[in-house]
Amino acid sequence: MADLLPRRARLATGTAVAALLLLPVAGCSSDNVDCSGKTCTATLTGDGATASILGHDLAFAGTENGRATVSVGDATASCAQGESISAGPLSLTCTTVTEDTLEVTASVG
Repeated sequence: MADLLPRRARLATGTAVAALLLLPVAGCSSDNVDCSGKTCTATLTGDGATASILGHDLAFAGTENGRATVSVGDATASCAQGESISAGPLSLTCTTVTEDTLEVTASVG
């Protein structure tokens, strides 16, 4: 009976560690997203393309005059290639902007 408490503590610790190891994987749930820790890169091709990044839905609404329009939840923003912006809870850097493709690096904050 005396060994029961340490065993429960070890089980709880092991469960918590497993959950933390899976957290970065849970940040990405789209085929067009690649995450490492709390930073993700997404490639959105075509007007209306979407991705789920760090628990937030990102949508590409097209490019006009070299600026891509993107929305995260209710927030909408535009960016040029190389520009960093905030869109809702995400900080985005638009690494590639073409007529029909947007590649962004995203992080929370």
